[in-house]
Amino acid sequence: MCTGNEIRSAIVFAGTATQAAMVKSLLENAEIQAFLKDEIFGTLEPWVADAGGAGPVKVIVSGTDAERAKLVVDEYEKNINSDIH
Repeated sequence: MCTGNEIRSAIVFAGTATQAAMVKSLLENAEIQAFLKDEIFGTLEPWVADAGGAGPVKVIVSGTDAERAKLVVDEYEKNINSDIH
């Protein structure tokens, strides 16, 4: 039963174990507590952790931090994409 006082979690990023660890570190530097989901299983058997094996390791934050976390993730993805081109 949801009482309305529950804090939900939010997945803000999904990628390889290395990418997820980097995003987690960036979030923690921004004083946002983050956790990795499927860190080991997603590395050993990514196709089981996520359909097709794409983005098997997830970065999870509190729902109350999701909006700020998304800004950090967007900046990370922008920087990664600019390095490729």
